[in-house]
Amino acid sequence: MSGFRHVVMFKWAEGTTTGQQEEVAARLSELPGLIPEIREYVMGTDAGLSPGAYDFVVVADFADADAFRVYRDHPAHRTVADDLIAPIMAERAVVQHER
Repeated sequence: MSGFRHVVMFKWAEGTTTGQQEEVAARLSELPGLIPEIREYVMGTDAGLSPGAYDFVVVADFADADAFRVYRDHPAHRTVADDLIAPIMAERAVVQHER
């Protein structure tokens, strides 16, 4: 499969509640229904098997970089990123690559 992949990992800030984490996951899970450019969307909470691991990951596949940009800038995504994730994020690591 050719395409474009976006991977982002988060470490949550000290004091982040389970409820906040669940709200992030719930709102992110709505995005594939709102943004047709998303081909595949997988997310999950770290299993806790390796020290120093990030807490949460999102892997999103798109047809190309332009489709990723539509997702990146889409108001529904911006709302989740800016209003729910940013306030509880301690660290973020991200990579995008051709597939």
